[in-house]
Amino acid sequence: MPVHLPSPTRIVAAGSPPKAIDEYVGRVNSGTAAVSVAHMRSPSGWVEPGQRPAFDEYTVVLGGMLRVTHEGGTIDVRAGEAVIARRGEWVQYSSPGPEGAEYIAVCLPAFSPETVHRDS
Repeated sequence: MPVHLPSPTRIVAAGSPPKAIDEYVGRVNSGTAAVSVAHMRSPSGWVEPGQRPAFDEYTVVLGGMLRVTHEGGTIDVRAGEAVIARRGEWVQYSSPGPEGAEYIAVCLPAFSPETVHRDS
């Protein structure tokens, strides 16, 4: 039987200034370990610590611009574009533009604080 998830769970985000994470599917909102689907809204100037996650992350930018810094350089991902960060790759996400960024992130397996492996 299909499972209806009537609302997301707001997750506390890493980085500064704070960003909003609404998890629709994942370990917190649905008890799903296989995949997580979250709607992110990061303000202008937001930056989070670098990470080397143990999951693949598929990101679709809905508005603004998300900057993805990696060991080989930087990718600016704008509204209507997507980016894939593979597990084990070092990445750092930020939204330096005046609009911030709004995006959907899908992680396989699901995001968890124990598997994101943030820089100290």
